[in-house]
Amino acid sequence: VKAVLKKREYGPKYTKNNFITGVRAINEFCLKSSDLDQLRKIKRRSPHDDTETFTVYLRSDVEAKSLEVWGSPEALARERKRRKEAEIKYRENLFRNQRLLREYREFFGNTKPRSSAAAMFFKGPGKVVMVAICINGLNFFFKLLAWVYTGSASMFSEAIHSLADTCNQALLALGISQSARTPDPSHPYGFTNMRYIASLISGVGIFMMGAGLSWYHGIIGLLHPHPIESLLWAYCILAGSLVSEGATLLVAINEIRRSARAKGLSFYQYVVQSRDPSTNVVLLEDAAAVLSVAVAATCMGLTSLTGNPYYDSVGSLGVGTLLGTVSAFLIYTNTEALLGRSIQPEQLQRLTELLESDPVVRAIHDVKATDMGMSKVRFKAEVDFDGRVVTRSYLEKQDIEQLLQEIQQVKTLEELEAFMLKHGENIIDTLGAEVDRLEKDLKQRNPDVRHVDLEIL
Repeated sequence: VKAVLKKREYGPKYTKNNFITGVRAINEFCLKSSDLDQLRKIKRRSPHDDTETFTVYLRSDVEAKSLEVWGSPEALARERKRRKEAEIKYRENLFRNQRLLREYREFFGNTKPRSSAAAMFFKGPGKVVMVAICINGLNFFFKLLAWVYTGSASMFSEAIHSLADTCNQALLALGISQSARTPDPSHPYGFTNMRYIASLISGVGIFMMGAGLSWYHGIIGLLHPHPIESLLWAYCILAGSLVSEGATLLVAINEIRRSARAKGLSFYQYVVQSRDPSTNVVLLEDAAAVLSVAVAATCMGLTSLTGNPYYDSVGSLGVGTLLGTVSAFLIYTNTEALLGRSIQPEQLQRLTELLESDPVVRAIHDVKATDMGMSKVRFKAEVDFDGRVVTRSYLEKQDIEQLLQEIQQVKTLEELEAFMLKHGENIIDTLGAEVDRLEKDLKQRNPDVRHVDLEIL
């Protein structure tokens, strides 16, 4: 048998009798369903238990029919190119049509139609960001008036701080809106990471605009000190800012606590792992704002008591240092998230044990589980399947007596080859069904797992 199979030439001459489904025949060879009616039909068993047998055709018959219909390989190639261009255009329009259909349903299903992107700003992280934008915008306006009136370097740093917070949170709002976009052919995994990208740019913005300008103004104040006017109004504005920033901070803390409980994490773990980058930025910015108000008020108070403007300049440098620390933390955590970090060891262990406990799996190698952001996990593993278990699973669905009769009727090498090819293909189909079952189980038992890639060893 080995000698006969070794002499076999597995080239185009051999593969001309390969099978092809009707859908592939129509798509790849630009045929109509009526063109297939005259071709030889072969019934094949489906690898899925809940699917009946399906019809396949000989590839050589399909190729001959396509040349008969189109006249030449060149004409067939031109038609394939035309259909490919039409398919690309269709896919590009598909996502836009789905969005229009969703808006149409919302319009007739609600008295006040509202797009899904807009609805995100009325709850969760979107609500936190919108509250922060409104409060920080007002704080910037009043701090700017106080700086113009007093000329205080610390007050200038506070005004720049509020402006940076407002701009950065507007950027976060844009990131939240973009993350809700429907996946398209160019971005099959969606736009979830737009939140991390917006948060990363926000961290860079805090460093450049907030920390940089505060340091610059503080250094200028040390080099060229000048007397400061009455700070009464500045204190009043700082007090109002402390209250408003504190309120926004509490909103962010409550949202993170709620989300951390839902994920079974501590408050610290949720923040450090940047599970929700948008709320993270608001939390850290407002925490820095509250501390910077305290620093600015202290340094301005020392300047009022001593009449020395150097204290006020030192306050500006302190606020800049605080903002630089916050920006460095945001840049680090969001960069780690965008690089594709691994999930927690405990969660990875649960996924691995789930696979290893299945009877069809002999061993698992090269396991990788990547956190794609916003509670989406991509799991990949190389699986060594137990061929005996797969074969038993196939045999349990066969008539053993009939199978024995087929074996007894095998007399020649050609009959043996036909028998082995038939049942070998069916066993491979059974293996594919087992892979589908394992992937489905992983997703059902772990809702965070969105994409599973199991490679067969």
